[in-house]
Amino acid sequence: MRRARLTVAAALSASLLLAGCGGSDDEPTGDEPTGDSQAQEEATWPLTGLPAGDEDVELERPVLVAKIDNSSSSAPQVGLGDADMVVEELVEGGSTRLAVFYYSQLPKDVGPVRSMRASDIGIVSPVDAVMVASGAAGETLARLKKEGVEYHQEGGPGYHRETGRQAPYNLFVKLGELAESAKQDAARPDDYLPWGTHENLPKGRKATSIDATFSGGHTTSWKYRNGTYVNDNSFAKKKDQFAPSNVLVLRVKVGDAGYRDPAGNPVPETKLEGKGQAMLFHQGRLVRGTWSKDGLGGALTLQTKGGELTVPAGKTWIELVPQNGGNVSFQ
Repeated sequence: MRRARLTVAAALSASLLLAGCGGSDDEPTGDEPTGDSQAQEEATWPLTGLPAGDEDVELERPVLVAKIDNSSSSAPQVGLGDADMVVEELVEGGSTRLAVFYYSQLPKDVGPVRSMRASDIGIVSPVDAVMVASGAAGETLARLKKEGVEYHQEGGPGYHRETGRQAPYNLFVKLGELAESAKQDAARPDDYLPWGTHENLPKGRKATSIDATFSGGHTTSWKYRNGTYVNDNSFAKKKDQFAPSNVLVLRVKVGDAGYRDPAGNPVPETKLEGKGQAMLFHQGRLVRGTWSKDGLGGALTLQTKGGELTVPAGKTWIELVPQNGGNVSFQ
């Protein structure tokens, strides 16, 4: 069920508990709000936590999640710059694929769109998102239906093949057209992350570059520059790159999905449920903690040794790095 969720203003009050907890890495980076502050709650976007101002956050569409290829064959990726949030997950052959979340705005075109995985169930379920993909293996489609995940695949509204690109990297979607056929109730989706503010984030340690390495060798590299993180090996054009203010690394268990791809590679399945280590990068600093998630559809929560860890409102890229075979380095 969708419900009203924590806003940035409400998070300020909740974070007072965190501010009072000790530990050198858990000291807030700024001053605490005054006790007599009576800041009014304001509407925020569920996938960024950012204030919506006068904009309506209860839209006549669900969250749409497009599965976008993340290899050199996808260059240039289209539509990343307009996304609210991105989740990077491991797929077969040691490569990765992007689950790109759209809600506050819809770009005209996104792609190249590829297929879904069982891993996506735990990624999209917390906000009742609709999957946008080329299709999926029969085993995956059966599991998506069992878990109640709505999906729209090639052949539906908005899908088209672009000339000048080779298949299968030429499938694109006009999200506005697809959204018309995926209407749901206008209730605001749940917050995807526990949103907060920079001032209430533990101090952590300096870390201005990140290398997230997935099983099989693929590495996504980030540099903190001028207030945002820049993906040094992005396949999107510079003006269309996703520029997050947060990079959140979750160390996850990865199992076998139970079938192989057409090339004979075993298909991995990321388990986004349970618990594991978390690394939150914000404004060139790293805060360590743990994550937990009760079931595939459960809300994602974060903790430090001092208490709840909230994510500063803004665009976030989530790296689902395998516990075994993956690695995260920074400096």
